[in-house]
Amino acid sequence: MTRLSVEMLAADAPPPITSAGHAQLGIAVLAGIAVIVLLITRYKLHAFLSLTIGSLVLGALAGAPLDKAIGSFTAGLGSTVAGVGVLIALGAILGRMLADSGGADEIVDTILAKARGRTMPWAMVLIASVIGLPLFFEVGIVLLIPVVLMVAKRGNYSLMRIGIPALAGLSVMHGLIPPHPGPLVAIDAVGANLGITLALGLLVAIPTVVVAGPLFSRFAARWVDVPVPDRMLPQRPSEELERRPGFGITLATVLLPVVLMLAKALVDIVVDDPGNMTQRVFDIVGSPMIALLAAVLAGIFTLGLPAGFGKERIARTVDTSLMPIAGILLIVGAGGGFKQTLIDCGVGQMILDISKDWSIPTLLLAWLIAVAIRLATGSATVATISAAGLVAPLAADMSTTHTALLVLIIGAGSLFFSHVNDAGFWLVKEYFGMSVGQTVKSWSVMETIISVVAGALVLLLSLVI
Repeated sequence: MTRLSVEMLAADAPPPITSAGHAQLGIAVLAGIAVIVLLITRYKLHAFLSLTIGSLVLGALAGAPLDKAIGSFTAGLGSTVAGVGVLIALGAILGRMLADSGGADEIVDTILAKARGRTMPWAMVLIASVIGLPLFFEVGIVLLIPVVLMVAKRGNYSLMRIGIPALAGLSVMHGLIPPHPGPLVAIDAVGANLGITLALGLLVAIPTVVVAGPLFSRFAARWVDVPVPDRMLPQRPSEELERRPGFGITLATVLLPVVLMLAKALVDIVVDDPGNMTQRVFDIVGSPMIALLAAVLAGIFTLGLPAGFGKERIARTVDTSLMPIAGILLIVGAGGGFKQTLIDCGVGQMILDISKDWSIPTLLLAWLIAVAIRLATGSATVATISAAGLVAPLAADMSTTHTALLVLIIGAGSLFFSHVNDAGFWLVKEYFGMSVGQTVKSWSVMETIISVVAGALVLLLSLVI
């Protein structure tokens, strides 16, 4: 970015809510992040409350008036929830319908029936990647880890050889592929094209999940040799379904949102005329909300009805799917509030001022910022949202493809080295019956491999496209 463009951005941006210098802002940012980490890890405070308090501490130490700091936080929370709240709800409905109807079981059983021996880790990657498309990471873990435990136990496989590929598939989808909340917010923050980001994200995701999943699982199985914890083996529910949807129709329903969004991207490239009726139609049907809504409505007929669900059962499935996402919505919203507080205090401009004379590439800078926030807060979503807000001005002079790559490299950085301040760390530890050290040597290393490999692939793509 040129010095002129930086000055133009500064002139267009609203004035910061504080007049603090770079040193004071830097201290305020570190203190705010430290408070969030301390509250989450030491005092086990909910991430929503921790992010709220950390945002206020940031504003106070930066010298911002309290009412303006509160206004920045609430404005960021509101805009973030408004942007992704409906998508989170629709994704939760689709995921619940997939699980309750037996569609998820059908996908799992069909793939596992064709997998034997050395192909099993690759089958687990495929299962996790397909199931992980419409599901949030935590939901995907709860859904897939019981399957991992059953496969490892009944097939006498190493838990790491089966578990690591599944976790890698889920994590890559969560960090890189819309319609997951982090990538969607980053796309909105930097003004990226959703379809192009999705297409490039899939291009980066495939080799990344191969390296971090089946290949790394060979080493993880040597480093961490733990038996399948019997207490965590799932019990079949008492209510058995008489029938469940077929494999093909279930897979088609899961992939429908991705197909619609990719179709929009293709039409945008081929037609490239905002006034063209075809492009206008695909702009609507390929938008994230309409694509997910279409999948949910299709799921009623392709998943619910074949499983024998009546109107009351479908309504109950929708109700039960929405209740657990309150926490997710609040955490995502609070992450947006923290991001907006950072921006309004002038931290984004501070990074511009400091980095404008650096020789470090913009994409690498974005990755490093996301890594730092991930290590500090433990949340991939918070790291993505915050980093995207900070580096958004740097995208002003980027091409469409490079803006999409900026989103992807932020997502890659947000997955770096999950540790004790990440809820996913403890979820994996408890499900697999591992110690903290074993979880670090398996799960944490796997997350770091995903971050580094995906980041390197994005940098490589930036040189050739």
